Amino acid sequence: MTTRYGTRPTMKDVAARARVGLKTVSRVVNDEPGVTPETAARVRSAITELGFRRNDSARMLRKGRTASVGLLLEDIGDPFYSVLSRAVEAVARSHGSLLFTGSSSEHPQRERELALAFCARRVDGLVIVPAGDDHRYLLPELEAGTAAVFVDRPAERIEADAVLSDNAGGAREGTWHLIRQGHRRIGFLGDQPQIHTAAERLRGYRGAMAAAGLPLDPDQVAMGPTDPATVAAALDRLTTGPRPVTALLTGNNRITLEVLRRLPLLTYRPALVGFDDLELAELLVPGLTVVAQDPAALGQTAADLLFRRLDGDTGPPRTVRLATRLIPRGSGETAAP
Repeated sequence: MTTRYGTRPTMKDVAARARVGLKTVSRVVNDEPGVTPETAARVRSAITELGFRRNDSARMLRKGRTASVGLLLEDIGDPFYSVLSRAVEAVARSHGSLLFTGSSSEHPQRERELALAFCARRVDGLVIVPAGDDHRYLLPELEAGTAAVFVDRPAERIEADAVLSDNAGGAREGTWHLIRQGHRRIGFLGDQPQIHTAAERLRGYRGAMAAAGLPLDPDQVAMGPTDPATVAAALDRLTTGPRPVTALLTGNNRITLEVLRRLPLLTYRPALVGFDDLELAELLVPGLTVVAQDPAALGQTAADLLFRRLDGDTGPPRTVRLATRLIPRGSGETAAP
């Protein structure tokens, strides 16, 4: 038997092999009555021999739904987003839907291309971790009936459902925790300031410092890309000089990991609280104190809200904020010198 890659057997091929009409094959494929057991057995045998598969896409489109949803992430390789993705997939599966996933790599144009590519394939809805600051490109799709829920960060310039962590509250709690250990020069190492989560965490840090009557020294803040070289340079700046910081709040797990790699090189080890938990964080010495989000709850809540919209919920757009949790393990409990 010669295999022709890229070709698929059709119902016409099955009908020819079974020596029946197309309508008979359709009835067997769709479990409809009106076919004798002997003829049905012959059709099923032809289906098995040819490796025929029903075109569910066309069948679902005729019903107005495709039983599929799209998920746009910043980076599917990031442990935070992989947990979120699994939670969305579990909800989609419980609703009989497939999940298609893509990474924007924090590029607005890539986000737009992926979102519109999913819409072109007629997904029923989208769960989006946005990278861009203008989501009006989605308005035609939303008006055509595609549902969309934004997660981790809100939509920009359109009204849409959003499921967020309490980023400002979590950063405020993490900063207060360091203040309670006696620290007064507390540094903040964050992501790029135009990113919603980074800006909110900076706001929480500043709020805690102001509430404690501590000066908001710009030399204690570093915001920017999270590549290793940039983080290392920012850490060196914050921890050297005549008035180095004695404690650090790091703005996400990528920054925290790079700081942990650099700590053994420092002459003085500052107290450390990281935003986002890390796998095996409790096995470090000292254990890593974190402000933990719940990526599984973010994903599940966003997906639940998406399917409520698909099931007919026409209420106004809503924003759901999920609490964070401070987990003390040792690195953030070092007293100020």
